Amino acid sequence: MHVLAFSTPSRPEWRWRIVNYAGDVIEESRTSFPTIARAVSAGGERLASLNIVDRSTRPTPYGRSTAFLRSR
Repeated sequence: MHVLAFSTPSRPEWRWRIVNYAGDVIEESRTSFPTIARAVSAGGERLASLNIVDRSTRPTPYGRSTAFLRSR
């Protein structure tokens, strides 16, 4: 799992997002933070409190399976 911090032009404050290895969003903060460091710190605390085991797999880098190549 990863904790990311992000902001948008319409909402320049920082928020955290917890993402698994497959890129799926697990949880996102509702509150905003004045600095990126505070957002990542709060997200890390939340991730630790969730106590989740990530069993996801990374997507293939090219977006599709190569199983069709094995049948040749």
